[in-house]
Amino acid sequence: MRGVLSTIRPRNLLARGLARALSAGRRRERSLLLSAATTCSQEWGWPVLPGAATGWEGCACPRPDCPTPGAHPYDPPLLAATTDSRMVRWWWRRHPDAPLVLATGGPVSAVSLPASAGARVLEYFDALRIRTGPVIATPTRYVLLVAPYTMQELAELLIAQEWVPTSLRYHGSGGYVVLPPSRTGAGVLRWAREPVPDPGADGTPWLPSVSDLMGALVAASAAVPDGARLAY
Repeated sequence: MRGVLSTIRPRNLLARGLARALSAGRRRERSLLLSAATTCSQEWGWPVLPGAATGWEGCACPRPDCPTPGAHPYDPPLLAATTDSRMVRWWWRRHPDAPLVLATGGPVSAVSLPASAGARVLEYFDALRIRTGPVIATPTRYVLLVAPYTMQELAELLIAQEWVPTSLRYHGSGGYVVLPPSRTGAGVLRWAREPVPDPGADGTPWLPSVSDLMGALVAASAAVPDGARLAY
């Protein structure tokens, strides 16, 4: 009997220790999400909102076959994105695990491409000493944050290209991207290039013009097509 008890007790201690570690990790992750949300909305003036969370049963949205679980807005809708600090804090107190969604097209826009192409194009930019702004690495894609662009400006840039792959995507007015340190159904997001404050813009991150990056992004994406299925 003593032998059985001596075996059970260490196992119970191990289980309790693991539970405490997981709980501490979750508290830290929630704290980082709230901190990121307040930094984006208050210090940088970027409109944000909580995305659809994920759990054991998949995405919190009604779609059982959601193609991007945890990587899109749901409740509240995208139009609710705000820089109001009280609203942001209230949202993340109610949904502490919710992904951090940035509404694009206002102070910031974005362009995204498959992860393998994104890693390669960053090496290209580094070799030529072309400055990039913040870059998000998701499990499947790289997202380059850029200065706002209009649909007309984007159309003119794309028309100038001989061919534009479907794997290159654009996040302008009416769009969104998910920001680190969010966790989606595909995994955890991270910064491949950290936001760097622009001394001439009250400390908000410096953002490049999409026109300075488009040619290289098209060339990199052309080599790695990923079809029409959404992924994040």
